[in-house]
Amino acid sequence: MDFQAFLKYLPKIEKETLPAVEAHVKLASFERISAILDKSYDRDGLRNAAVMMLAYPKNSKTYLALILRNASTGVHSSQVALPGGKVELEDINLEATALRETFEEIGILPERIQVVRAFSEVYIPPSRFLVFPFLGISQNELTFDPSPDEVAKMIELPLEDLLDDSNLTVVPLKTSYSDEIEVPAFDLQGYIVWGATAMMLNELKETIKRVL
Repeated sequence: MDFQAFLKYLPKIEKETLPAVEAHVKLASFERISAILDKSYDRDGLRNAAVMMLAYPKNSKTYLALILRNASTGVHSSQVALPGGKVELEDINLEATALRETFEEIGILPERIQVVRAFSEVYIPPSRFLVFPFLGISQNELTFDPSPDEVAKMIELPLEDLLDDSNLTVVPLKTSYSDEIEVPAFDLQGYIVWGATAMMLNELKETIKRVL
């Protein structure tokens, strides 16, 4: 999608009613659907986190910044993710968390990002995180400086790839709650994107498609 065309849709995206769980369940494993629909998870001991769905121009097209996590980053190691992380005491709000973590993980200063809106939170059972995604844009092309401690590789994803339904798939995976289950996912440039990241990206996808 042309970046200037994408910018024209931002006012509509900002006001659009979010599909929320309707979008999330489409990219959730069967075992997780009931908990998503009725939010039947224990909120005691939950940890809050925030991530950034960062859109930016590259060769006049719209791209999203994804990361491949290092193999040493815990329960979500070696997975495709959005830049972000847990709330720290210094953060004045969840948006500040997303901006700070984006700078720490991929080197983009907060002042280079215009936050468009918050999207719907997603619960991640293995790590007990409640994750709050934000859509942000940079008006200019970006040069990333990924943290070697957390990021194995930057993945620059054309937005049109996310919007393409042919990139939806189902894959067998070993997860924290099953040795092998069939999981809906995105196949994006050869990377399998599943779980919470896929749920958040699907809400972004469906929201954009509603305003096109």
